[in-house]
Amino acid sequence: MSILGDDWVDMQRDAIDQRWMHVYPQQGKRSGAYMSGSAYDVHPYLLLNYNDDYDSLSTFAHEWGHAMHTLYAKQNQPFETAGYATFIAEIPSTSLELILQEYMVRSADTIDEKLFYLGSGLENLRGTFYRQTMFAEFELALYEAAERGEALSGARISEIYGDILKRYHGHDEGVVLIDELYTNEWMFVPHFYRNMYVFQYSTSLTAGTALYANIVEEGSAGVENYKNLLRAGGSDYPYNLLRDAGVDLATAEPYQAVVARMNAIMDQMEELIEERDREN
Repeated sequence: MSILGDDWVDMQRDAIDQRWMHVYPQQGKRSGAYMSGSAYDVHPYLLLNYNDDYDSLSTFAHEWGHAMHTLYAKQNQPFETAGYATFIAEIPSTSLELILQEYMVRSADTIDEKLFYLGSGLENLRGTFYRQTMFAEFELALYEAAERGEALSGARISEIYGDILKRYHGHDEGVVLIDELYTNEWMFVPHFYRNMYVFQYSTSLTAGTALYANIVEEGSAGVENYKNLLRAGGSDYPYNLLRDAGVDLATAEPYQAVVARMNAIMDQMEELIEERDREN
């Protein structure tokens, strides 16, 4: 995390040393990972189920993005405006995952290891940018059907979800064939039982990718804009806070940048595979 400056590194290291995390799985512990920072005058708490693998390390970075956001906001905002919108909340978590991925690729000893990290990053972009957008379109379709007065039985919801799933994956064109079983997938997505949440993963990843690109290109100025976004907490509408940080999500450019990043990762992976083939 040194790219974010000494104050970030010092604050995160100090926080880790104070043992605000419950790290490893144990009997009776809930699954998953989360950060709880809702008490204004108490430091954040983190729950992990760390398994000493890359996914766990990426989750570690993700949850500390939330925790550092909370710390910066509470240091710079009064109680009334320290809480930040969900629209902003997933930005530091996803950007820290990007920082970790770039570091791991640079530090990898072998081509296969680089391919592993790049592939993980590519899958994360697919799952967060495209899949969560698909989820959001499904939610919207449900609300629109209800507004039209349609009856939403389980079979009808599966039909709506299946049509969207097939369209996104090119089923009719033979790109990815979707088995009918997967039309029931919506039943097992917890966020569908919380109204209109999932789109914010896609927008947050988009914003986090753009902010990380600004950090790489602009150096200290990009880092300061990024930190100012975290320091702002909930002091303004989230769109305005992001625009002040240099990312306008009402324009096409940030979203096109995510697609460009995906293409760049695939190009890099193809080059590495060709290099490995030459070596063998």
